Amino acid sequence: MPTIMYKTVADRLENCSKVILVHGNADMDAIGSAYALSLAFGDATIYAPNGIDRVAKMVADKMDIPIHEKADLSQFERVIVVDTSSPEQLSNGTEMDFPDDTIVIDHHVPSGKWNEEYTLCDTTKVACTQIILRIIKASGKTITKEIGLALIGGMITDGGHFQFSTSELLRDFADVMDEAGIDMDEAFALTKSEIGMSERIAMMKCVERSRFERVGDMIVAVAIGGSFEASGCRALLTSGADVAFVASQRDDSFRLSARTTQDIVRRGLHLGEILKGLGTETCTEGGGHGGAAGMSGIGDAEAMLHMCMKRTMDVFRDIKKASEKKE
Repeated sequence: MPTIMYKTVADRLENCSKVILVHGNADMDAIGSAYALSLAFGDATIYAPNGIDRVAKMVADKMDIPIHEKADLSQFERVIVVDTSSPEQLSNGTEMDFPDDTIVIDHHVPSGKWNEEYTLCDTTKVACTQIILRIIKASGKTITKEIGLALIGGMITDGGHFQFSTSELLRDFADVMDEAGIDMDEAFALTKSEIGMSERIAMMKCVERSRFERVGDMIVAVAIGGSFEASGCRALLTSGADVAFVASQRDDSFRLSARTTQDIVRRGLHLGEILKGLGTETCTEGGGHGGAAGMSGIGDAEAMLHMCMKRTMDVFRDIKKASEKKE
């Protein structure tokens, strides 16, 4: 990504009132990106139309990050969207009117639904906060300790506590630590929390309700969960699955999380591409990274899980055939 792109975005953020939007059930990377921008460029309101997840809420409480559930976009000079691949991920039950010059900063597989002229998307970045770091640096602003904590919080969580890290993310992490004067224990304490009883029970129920299929040495597991879908995925991976999908039903809507191991990603499976494709086919919204992705919309959770399992099995078969040819 050319440096000029970061500078162009930075210039557009200067000297104007801003609203920064984050996707539904926003994670630490989304909140960290939004908060770092608000601190660096000022005069900004963070708007989470569909709430934030458990870790993000915990960090928001620790850092006293003001997050609003309602905002009138027309009252701001500039609208910014971070860590969000499509407008549908911002829907709160009513259609939102985004101006043509909405600035979108993201690292997911592009959906093609944002104005490309005002979109800065780099899918090579593990965390959206890595892009935010470059925008702030391009502006010549200082990385304060508070900005630094917001940035590395996103790097830690979207990097799976470095399990899905790249050498570039590690360099960015070290760079922020040095410039902001952050120690490693402070970095990890930011996102560390005890798992509550309700989440523990939800994880155990996912394992109990799960079903699985295998191709060769690869296993995909799916389960219906009442909540904590991402945690349910992690429980299935811990129990032996290579790929896990957990979905929950809310009236006529569903929400689905997907996780896999880095080994499976290296072998050729990309969860973000699978869910983006299924989202297009089912008129729902899906996408994400190679090792972590999500999908939501109107539909039947069980049916969505079945399609996810079928599509994953197809990829498994392709991987197996490619491996057999090499042998």
